[in-house]
Amino acid sequence: MQTHRDDPTADWPEVMRSDLDAYTAHLAGARNLSAHTVRAYAADLSQLGDHLLAHARRDFADADLRLLRGWLSSLHERGAERTSIARRATAARVFYAWLASTGRVGHDPAAALRSPKAARTLPPTLDRGAASALFDALAARVDAAETDAERALALRDAAMVEVLYSSGLRVSELCGLGVRDLDWDRGLVRVLGKGAKERTVPLGAPAGRALDAWLGARGHLAVAGSGDALFVGARGARVDPRVVRRVVHAALDAVPDAPSLGPHGLRHAMATHLLEGGADLRSVQEMLGHSSL
Repeated sequence: MQTHRDDPTADWPEVMRSDLDAYTAHLAGARNLSAHTVRAYAADLSQLGDHLLAHARRDFADADLRLLRGWLSSLHERGAERTSIARRATAARVFYAWLASTGRVGHDPAAALRSPKAARTLPPTLDRGAASALFDALAARVDAAETDAERALALRDAAMVEVLYSSGLRVSELCGLGVRDLDWDRGLVRVLGKGAKERTVPLGAPAGRALDAWLGARGHLAVAGSGDALFVGARGARVDPRVVRRVVHAALDAVPDAPSLGPHGLRHAMATHLLEGGADLRSVQEMLGHSSL
């Protein structure tokens, strides 16, 4: 049971609580956002609500653009990062657009609310030479395996890294793959991405060969409860994202001068190398499952 202390909106006017509750239900239901994302939106909008109440506004409909800008300015004065302020500005714009579309406010005061531009730097990535050295190190580990179980794990790790790099999958997408998601005839894999959106992405030939080798050894790790999971752990359960992250970091540690990257770094490297090779930006966007460029 949620206590008064746990609920930051406990002392709010009922109309404000009702609007926020309805909006979070909309995010979870109609937009199918994760519980974590919904909580983040709710936390940002709770801060906005507190700001309105501090200025004697007892309804989200009572806000105006000047008051919303003052909220962002107060965040800046308290030392919030520009990325954090930009996120809250976006949360306010989307929230007020929804309030307007559902008739809860007569006008949208946040339509002209602008986010501060965040300083952006390109993250480190693998160059092609380091990527080649990465896969050589993974192959050497397979060759050095002394037992069937060790070899199966080495083949699994090599296949996971190959697929992450070849297809640009998120770690959660990789862990969710099933054997039946592979289309061997066309060299494709079916992926369930963010928001339960499905897409099909190509597998490079090296990734296909690595998967074939892994599936030949999967039986040394799989158990009756493994089901259709493409990648399994040492005890046969579907592989955990934390395991994948450890595998990627350990593999890169074996490459001299390689940046310290996780699975998302391989996703970025894949996109970078495709673009450097002349790939179309829109095609790369679709492979990555991004909703916008």
